[in-house]
Amino acid sequence: MNPFSYTRVTEVAEAVELISSDASARVVAGGTNLLDLMKEDVEQPGRLVDITHLPLGKIEGTARGGLRLGALATNTEVAYHPLVERRYPLLSKAILAGASAQLRNMASVGGNLLQRTRCMYFYDRAARCNKRVSGTGCSAINGLNRAHAILGTSEYCIATHPSDMCVALAALDAEILVTGAGGERSIPFGELHRLPGETPEIDTTLRRDELITAVELPPDGFATHHAYVKIRERASYAFALVSVAAVLRLEEGSIAEVRIALGGVAHKPWRDRQVEALLHGRRATPESFRAAAEAMLRDARGFGHNDFKIELAKRAIVRALTQASGAAA
Repeated sequence: MNPFSYTRVTEVAEAVELISSDASARVVAGGTNLLDLMKEDVEQPGRLVDITHLPLGKIEGTARGGLRLGALATNTEVAYHPLVERRYPLLSKAILAGASAQLRNMASVGGNLLQRTRCMYFYDRAARCNKRVSGTGCSAINGLNRAHAILGTSEYCIATHPSDMCVALAALDAEILVTGAGGERSIPFGELHRLPGETPEIDTTLRRDELITAVELPPDGFATHHAYVKIRERASYAFALVSVAAVLRLEEGSIAEVRIALGGVAHKPWRDRQVEALLHGRRATPESFRAAAEAMLRDARGFGHNDFKIELAKRAIVRALTQASGAAA
């Protein structure tokens, strides 16, 4: 393992100063992703900035009527929080579909947002990976790519984002609150993660000196009509081949509002607002849902081993929307 220094901070400003002044610094909280990457020599930080003693663990209501999740609240604390279970059950279900109980007890909200891909070639230093070392190529494109992306890919990278929680947050239109050297700002959730393009090594739109302090949920959690469908290789502790977070607002059987977010299929949680707009005013029927699924996967591209994901994603969308509409148990 690469040698590194360790600093524990107790104030947000202190953390921001350290990460802005040292390009080799990495923030550590639960460590459920970063420490694995360090053990595999994929990440080689010169300094670890321990933020676990920052006052960022609260879960509390907002003046707008929403809910603020502190960046250091654990996944378990969020999933089982009474307000989350009652008002944002989609988020609770998505979190509980991910990882294991032990990992959820350690993993933080902020860390979940920033976890890196689980692509086998990214973890294998003997393989070519543009995300790990820019300009070296992508072994996954012509390799074993069963778990890889079918949407938003580029010739440089076909890795997927692994989070379940982020798929739900995308469907809920969450906001990310960050603090940096230039002050505080809010990032719409859909603008946090990037598609790979020519620079797959850059995962998010966060600036190097910025620290996530909270996630803010809007007042409407779609508690009545929602569904989280996760399809994976085995029933426990596996990343999604395809996941779907779907929420609906129905008025007399017609769709007044709908949001569909996909996981396991792209470099970021995937939404298509044009497809969502197509469903507005339509009846909540299997025919409407199949039309939306076809439209959402219109630009999908498989790379051999993962061709099956295209049809799988369509069926998962129909299943999630059907469950969300209340047409299935």
